[in-house]
Amino acid sequence: MSMERTSRQSFLGPESDSKIASVTVGVVGLGGGGSHIVQQLAHIGFRNFVIYDDDVVEDSNLNRLVGGTSTDALSELPKLFVAKRVIFHLVPDAIIRAFPLKWQECPQPLRECHIVFGCVDSYQGRAELEVSCRRYLAHYVDVGMDVHGSDPPVVGGQVVQSSPGGACMRCMGFLTSDRLAKEAARYGDVGARPQVVWPNGVLASTAVGLGVDLVCDWTNIRRPAEYLVYDGNKGTITRSITLRNLNLEVCPHFLTSDVGEPIELEL
Repeated sequence: MSMERTSRQSFLGPESDSKIASVTVGVVGLGGGGSHIVQQLAHIGFRNFVIYDDDVVEDSNLNRLVGGTSTDALSELPKLFVAKRVIFHLVPDAIIRAFPLKWQECPQPLRECHIVFGCVDSYQGRAELEVSCRRYLAHYVDVGMDVHGSDPPVVGGQVVQSSPGGACMRCMGFLTSDRLAKEAARYGDVGARPQVVWPNGVLASTAVGLGVDLVCDWTNIRRPAEYLVYDGNKGTITRSITLRNLNLEVCPHFLTSDVGEPIELEL
């Protein structure tokens, strides 16, 4: 990649290009949020990708799927191919390991990632991704949005960064036993969730910004964790009150010994 291409992001630091190029990023879910994320990561210069999605492009996706076309919907092209096309058009020498299945069916490549961006629909899916990332010492950045109610509808979302050694999503109050239980009770009856392109874009950009800072440390903030709440009606992003009030030295949910391959005990 030419120096000219990245010259206007030199504020990230003198070694930012090489740092970005050496990092392996994972993206789980390549719909409205994930398609934004892979595009932005490729623009910035990331070249090592591990991506997962087992879905195909449908006409109802085209209001938010970056890189998707009406032709893709007609041919039911896998979203995975759309993401690869977007990345290769920006980074021709990118190394992409792409899996047209759920990440749990082939988790090993994800373990090689330094940062994993999760764009999944369920709390249980988020919990499982965070556990995997913690075990293999990867940063996990979660992205999600939803629309609730009417008159007017409320557009909201969040970006949560869970890093080894820092507060986890349970510590931050995002993942709770109550949320997981309620979700399990209505499993299979969730229905179509409202999604539009601009909240996904805002949240994806925020997540990518956190990821770039993890790699380049250009802000000197060095966040051990982050929980940002998006209000789409007001157009604001604010830090979660829970995280602001959290005084935590050690995460009680993940032990430092819980890393690497799980040990199978002989009974």
